[in-house]
Amino acid sequence: MNNSQQRGATERSQVRRSELIATGRKLFADTSYDALSMDDIAKHAGVAKGLIYYYFKSKRGYYLAIVEDSVADLVARAGSDTELPRADRVHRTMEGYLLYAEHHQAAYRTIVTGGVGFDTQVQAIRDAVREELIATIAEGAYGRRDIPVLARLALLGWMGCVESVTLEWLGTQEPERATVRDLLVRMLRQTMDTIGEFEPACPSPEPGG
Repeated sequence: MNNSQQRGATERSQVRRSELIATGRKLFADTSYDALSMDDIAKHAGVAKGLIYYYFKSKRGYYLAIVEDSVADLVARAGSDTELPRADRVHRTMEGYLLYAEHHQAAYRTIVTGGVGFDTQVQAIRDAVREELIATIAEGAYGRRDIPVLARLALLGWMGCVESVTLEWLGTQEPERATVRDLLVRMLRQTMDTIGEFEPACPSPEPGG
């Protein structure tokens, strides 16, 4: 097989893998990990079960690939539109966060709660999402991603509140999403005001800046 043929085979393999992940994202959007068997997944994907094993080694490997792919969208959205004013970026980020949680409820609960038992890989995905969101907010507020420990602790505490509020909201869908978004943004504003009182290197940003 020459180089051109190898590239073609690699590209087809990547496309097939992406198609399987896209199918899995739909299947697991509102269905828990244990509720779907590999036979169910293969049937919905219209492929032989062995093909899923070929690309992902196991059901768990397939699920982790789906979770990583879906949260990548959330992280990318958080870091986009850097030309927007800080306040608009924060609103956009929180809106995207809540939309993701709403449309991928099973995956979101898995990420936030750490999976089944103590799943270190799922927790690593959760930690990566937390760190990226905190870094994005810090960059918008303070012009840098690397912030003092106290400021990071405060933002990490706020992130924990975001996760708890979102989980509770998913169970009731009340109040409407826009109200929850504004609540979380207001809580962030108060957190930043508190950070400014304790950490001179991170003064509270001007409102609407």
